[in-house]
Amino acid sequence: MDWEKALRGFRMYLKLERALSDRTVQAYAHDIAKLRAFAEGNAPPLPPDCLTLDDLQAFITSQARTGLAATSQARLLSAVRVFHRSLLVDKAIDNDPSELIESPRLGRKLPVFLSIDEIDALADAVDLSARLAHRDRAIIETLYGCGLRVSELCGLRLSRISAAEGFLRVVGKGDKERLVPIGAEALHWIGLYVRHERAALPVQKKAEDIVFLNARGGGLSRMSVFNLVKRLAVRAGVRKTIGPHTFRHSFATHLVEGGADLRAVQEMLGHASITTTEIYTHLDREYLRSNILRFHPRAGAKAG
Repeated sequence: MDWEKALRGFRMYLKLERALSDRTVQAYAHDIAKLRAFAEGNAPPLPPDCLTLDDLQAFITSQARTGLAATSQARLLSAVRVFHRSLLVDKAIDNDPSELIESPRLGRKLPVFLSIDEIDALADAVDLSARLAHRDRAIIETLYGCGLRVSELCGLRLSRISAAEGFLRVVGKGDKERLVPIGAEALHWIGLYVRHERAALPVQKKAEDIVFLNARGGGLSRMSVFNLVKRLAVRAGVRKTIGPHTFRHSFATHLVEGGADLRAVQEMLGHASITTTEIYTHLDREYLRSNILRFHPRAGAKAG
């Protein structure tokens, strides 16, 4: 894989999987440009899918020697890790060499999530008189109801939906398969879409088992889902910067708020480490604190 192809895939991953703003995407791209310069300055030059842990450590060390602050080193490491996750998603690499690099311990930014009212507004913003409207509503209900990554949604197969048992078999990062519960609302809209819309599409070869198809009968792209979410956000009046991944954050946050076991949430999200899932306990605490400050009569600042 060459660097140009890897960087194109990286930008798409940031926008679709991570729902990041254009400004943040540019910042990540700027950091990875440093990694590219380091790799191409090697003898022989290193392609992005051949970088090893030693290469990445040498890169970070070279940057630290320039006097880079700990916060900037952490940001650079974050970019390197996210870049390698995008290579994993695109199946350009089988193992992530960046996983073993330690970074300075800094506070973690909490992800954006939607309230239940905002979720309802987005779902209701689907124009049910439009073509493939049942598909669009099913996409929103499945993203939120199952907490799927957008790549998992696009790769979802009919043969992996067990409506009677209320489960999906999802293939996630590293081709790991997991069982995810699916509720009646998502199943209802998927059923309407499959019976009334998908059945009438000219299904393309190799897409016969794919659930969500485009108007030409091919598999739906991640960009199509991203654009759908953006359109619905405008119609619903949701002003937060969101993308398909925001529904995954909302799914997890609402489960934790409702008292779900953290290990169960970890399994449903497909997180390799419970540490990743624990961020939603921080979200929960922030949510509780903001509500107390807003609504409790004694929570305001005391007059001097």
